[in-house]
Amino acid sequence: MTTATVLTDHERAAVQAYLRLLHTVRAGFDTAPGPPGTARPPIVPPSVLAEADRALRAAGLTGNEEELFRLLRSWCPRP
Repeated sequence: MTTATVLTDHERAAVQAYLRLLHTVRAGFDTAPGPPGTARPPIVPPSVLAEADRALRAAGLTGNEEELFRLLRSWCPRP
């Protein structure tokens, strides 16, 4: 049996912001711009990066990726 971690509002916001950032970057890579073989780097809107930065700072997770990923794994465990 897996125990769930109860996240604070700030931690949950940080995890959600990270997931939005991750999905935005993935969507950028999935976009096929132009002819094959002419890939361009994904464009991440500055607002998405700023949201993630604010959320990490508010949760006290700036520079503490290990804790962020621990929270992420506990909130969104892999199947």
